[in-house]
Order: sequence, then structure tokens, then C-alpha cells
Amino acid sequence: MFFFELREGDDDIFADLVLVREEEMDPEMFFEIVQEIRRRVQDTFTQGTLIEAIAEELEHDHGFIPITDERLSASVNVSKVDDDNYLAEIDAEDDDETPDYRGIFVELPRNGRLN
Repeated sequence: MFFFELREGDDDIFADLVLVREEEMDPEMFFEIVQEIRRRVQDTFTQGTLIEAIAEELEHDHGFIPITDERLSASVNVSKVDDDNYLAEIDAEDDDETPDYRGIFVELPRNGRLN
């Protein structure tokens, strides 16, 4: 298995998506394919992010498998505190129910002040 990553964002917001493929692909070739797909879909995609749109195309046309929440078999919360370790719920009870959030990571200065 070979792993690839798509990143999207700027200094304020960042997202990434990991893909897996059974066959190796040269990094430069991967870059060229991603660029070709990006140019084709960047103004018309309907997915939540550009990298999700690109990943969908990579899956359909090039044998990649995006590692997304929908493909998870299990999720475990891990902590040094025993009571904070648990098997997390990954399936929505209603098939039409989807999370109404996206994870956001914020990097704060070490002194805890924003300015």
C-alpha cells in the first residue's frame, strides 16, 4: 500500500486528506494528475472542499481510495485518563444525518495571547 496526501488551506485554515493506492506512483506524476484535476474541477465542484473533489476524481479514474470518515470501521478516543478512553460512535442513527461541523485546528502562541 502506498499513501498520498492532499492539502488545502492558507495561514488561517488548513485541511488535509489521505489517500491510499495499491500501486506505487511517482510523486511528480501524482502532482501532475492532481493539477490536471484541479484545473478541471476548481470552479464547478460541489463537494465541501476542493481536495474532496480532487480525491473523488482520483478514486474514480486512478485507483486511489480516500481515507474518509465514511470508511472508518472503528474510532477509539485515547487518553492518559482511564475514564476518557472509549469506543467512539461513528455511525449516524439516521442515514440522512450528517455532522454539522468540521474540525478546525487553531495554533495559539505559547503565552496564550492572541495579540
